[in-house]
Amino acid sequence: ENRPIPEPGPNEVLLRMHSVGICGSDVHYWQHGRIGDFVVKEPMVLGHEASGTVVKVGSGVTHLKPGDRVAIEPGVPRETDEFCKGGRYNLSPTIFFCATPPDDGNLCRYYKHSASYCYKLPDNVTFEEGALIEPLSVGIHACKRAGVTLGSRVFVSGSGPIGLVNVIVAKMMGAAAVVVADLSASRLQKAKEVGADFTVQVKKETPQEVASKVESVLGCMPEITVECTGVQACIQAGIYATRSGGTLVLVGLGPEMVTVPIVNAAVREVDIRGIFRYCNTWPVAIALLASKRINVKPLVTHRFPLEKALEAFETTKRGEGVKVMLKCDPTDQNP
Repeated sequence: ENRPIPEPGPNEVLLRMHSVGICGSDVHYWQHGRIGDFVVKEPMVLGHEASGTVVKVGSGVTHLKPGDRVAIEPGVPRETDEFCKGGRYNLSPTIFFCATPPDDGNLCRYYKHSASYCYKLPDNVTFEEGALIEPLSVGIHACKRAGVTLGSRVFVSGSGPIGLVNVIVAKMMGAAAVVVADLSASRLQKAKEVGADFTVQVKKETPQEVASKVESVLGCMPEITVECTGVQACIQAGIYATRSGGTLVLVGLGPEMVTVPIVNAAVREVDIRGIFRYCNTWPVAIALLASKRINVKPLVTHRFPLEKALEAFETTKRGEGVKVMLKCDPTDQNP
């Protein structure tokens, strides 16, 4: 609250923040101080799912002006390296990324960001929808990497926010049937709300048994599995469930070392692909939201003012609801 208002550089904009979603990674940094090799060594501002209003533009910015409502892409390349040249800037090892040590996030009143990674929101797209483009982008990138297309049968493992956006995007991209598995009945109900055709509530089944249940409800093995938990047993179930010649995309991040039936995948030519965040997804997401082809509004279940950020983080930590949204601008009640 007492931080000075930053001054934008020539190619930056200063934003008055509006809506910022809380992500599982934010909670993990708060609780554990690290995610893999990313270690919090000094105080860090959290938040990377965000939207706001431009209040000042740098001298070199021409596509934005004060008053513009924008969604913020949190990953900004620091250099034009081979990954940037190839269109996969998310893989650049020196990329700036909000709320990944040592880079500060945007859960604050005022924030400056590269203008090229701020995208103007159409009038019919709300600030909350703008903030939800970040998790939505994970679904867009994952489903593209998976090759979802007309008629695909898709298994989504995990019904948290990322599982849900993968359901939404898979259906949008033409999936004929999507089945979702989770431990939680309430989360599976939310999956149904956003478009899942079938759900499987996992209790104490083995990975092979989960795979059999998925095949049973779908009527066939899915060509594509999107694994959103990072849990070892779920990755195993994902391999067993995926049809021969199909694709398993690993979205969820768990322990560094995982035991999986790799020979089963190898002899059945199941392709295993990873994803790291996303790239080139904001324009796609904005077009989908503006045209009302997808609806992400049901994802937001809790809202808190910035002053109650701790309460918001505690709510997320307890696993309540789906997406918790913080409102940084007390003068504006517009969602």
